[in-house]
Amino acid sequence: MTDQLGPRGRIAIVVPSTNTSCQPESELLRPRGVSNHIARISIRERPLTSEQAFMEHVQAMRDGMRSAIDQVITCQPTHVIMGVALEAFWGGVKAADELQAELTARAGIGVSMGSTATVAALAKLGAKRIAVLTPHQPRGDEQVRHYFEEAGFVIPRLIGLKCPSPVQIAHTTATQIIDALKQLDGDDIDAIVQVGTNLAAIELCAQAERWLDKPVLAINAVTYWDALRRSGIEDSVHGCGLVLERY
Repeated sequence: MTDQLGPRGRIAIVVPSTNTSCQPESELLRPRGVSNHIARISIRERPLTSEQAFMEHVQAMRDGMRSAIDQVITCQPTHVIMGVALEAFWGGVKAADELQAELTARAGIGVSMGSTATVAALAKLGAKRIAVLTPHQPRGDEQVRHYFEEAGFVIPRLIGLKCPSPVQIAHTTATQIIDALKQLDGDDIDAIVQVGTNLAAIELCAQAERWLDKPVLAINAVTYWDALRRSGIEDSVHGCGLVLERY
């Protein structure tokens, strides 16, 4: 017998408990016959403006990520999205590849992460010079920049919005995101990348592709794209960016 609502695929999405954007954005991307299933890593809502608080926040996500996968895998998903953006970039390319391999072995099925999925999408586009938008504090921005530079990309500009707490990331306004995308644009870049899975930006990035006339990749969109394609699902999803429409 086949799962009634997810006969083509069941995607498990692991997110911090404070994340209110990844789940609804993933629903925008779900083709018919695919179902989404959320697992939450329990973390505290608190200011992240000190180094100690920020590192404790990162450690809490690390501590909870594996148990969240263990929990959600009991619904027998066909693929997992690791929707913790910072952990996907932390430590550079080698660390990210090792984490993806470890989580894949633990889950027993394929695992997509924002870092490696974004690199795969940029490769499809042939983009080498990128500007980056994050919601992070400077320490998080350092990790994102380090990862992309190790992966072979040139980053002329990066804007970190310095959102003060995990929940507040989702409160970033459309105007703030649009203004940042305009500041990041320039003739010296091939694409703009948005990271931070709680920063709701899929539809804004898709709109920006039209008025900037270049790819603008939202992390939740490209990670879901990676999950679909690695699951053998080739449907085009319209209105959420050219990667999902064309590749």
